[in-house]
Amino acid sequence: MMLARPVALAFGLLAGITASQLPEFAQQYRQRLGGAIDALQTVMLQAAEDAQRSGLDVDGAIARLKASGDQLVAAQGRSLEEIGDRLANMRAEREAYAEADEFGRLLVFLTSADRELARRTYDDFEPAVPVTAEGILTGILGLFAGLGSLRISGAFLRGLWRVFGPRRSATR
Repeated sequence: MMLARPVALAFGLLAGITASQLPEFAQQYRQRLGGAIDALQTVMLQAAEDAQRSGLDVDGAIARLKASGDQLVAAQGRSLEEIGDRLANMRAEREAYAEADEFGRLLVFLTSADRELARRTYDDFEPAVPVTAEGILTGILGLFAGLGSLRISGAFLRGLWRVFGPRRSATR
């Protein structure tokens, strides 16, 4: 029993430290989101200029590309359409971040993040000490969630031990 409390505290602290990184990760993701939007806008602006030189708008150019009998050209049309859709989704996500408060930004991230961009953010993620209110609060929540989950797991295992563990003899 003497070992249980320090282990529980260590587990809780680890959970708290881990949870406190969520706001930092989301912040690094938002920075990358801005860069991704800029890059995709450049592609779509170039497509718009090319379409205009051919007397079309972007949607008309995409439709023409997709309808082409040339497989490569049709694939380029589908890719350009996907880029446009992804750009629209990212812009909507950035707008949602702009309208959200500190903790609302975490919710936006958890529900709306672009999976590919989040994966790439994770690949380059550098943990940081949380100094924002949301970082400190998520750290505290993580601490209590870690302690609580350990406590619940322990109670469950003790219950199983009572039911299925070695039987004590009624006579001693």
